[in-house]
Amino acid sequence: MAESVRQLSALMRKEFLLEWRQRYALNGMLLYIVGAVFVCYLSFNARRGQLTPIVWNTLFWIILLFTAINAIAKSFVQERAGRQLYYYTLASPEQIILSKILYNTVLMLALSFLGFSVYAFVLGNPVQDVPLYILTLLLGAIGFAASLTLVSGIASKAENPATLMAVLSFPIILPLLLMVLKISKNALDGLDRSVSWNEIGIVLAIDAIVITLSWLLFPFLWRS
Repeated sequence: MAESVRQLSALMRKEFLLEWRQRYALNGMLLYIVGAVFVCYLSFNARRGQLTPIVWNTLFWIILLFTAINAIAKSFVQERAGRQLYYYTLASPEQIILSKILYNTVLMLALSFLGFSVYAFVLGNPVQDVPLYILTLLLGAIGFAASLTLVSGIASKAENPATLMAVLSFPIILPLLLMVLKISKNALDGLDRSVSWNEIGIVLAIDAIVITLSWLLFPFLWRS
């Protein structure tokens, strides 16, 4: 157990160091969020409070979805074959996929909360139940990170990983996206939280299933 924790912490540290050395990638994602929000502001000629809650919510999750794809697509694509072979001799594939899921979850949480802050500041904040909306962001970030990390691992084995990543990600993300849209809409309307329990349970189940499948199936993908 102690050895597994040590391997996991070392792999997490490696992910953060790689991201820090390639700060242009992180800066690019931040610029993407701010630019997308500003383009929405200009496109709709919107002032605060003029967007309907449904349009406000849908635009935000579309921005967040494409931010997640751009941020997580490089998880395995940037790893060279020689480096992957080196990792294969040092750590178990379960530890590798878990470390990438955890790192991408932290990254998505940071981007989600930053995006929500910028979006609410520029286009106004019609959310009536902010804690429930933040919970939705948390569950959505975990789901996006786990699903897209596994898809990135699959796509990295193809000749054109970027295209395959885009093709595979949407069918997998769609059920999760529909659920978080419904929960966040309930938070926007200020409905009683008991109305959203079923959807929250479904999102938790999706997150658990994706993480479990990643843990079970990634070793076979890694050995190939």
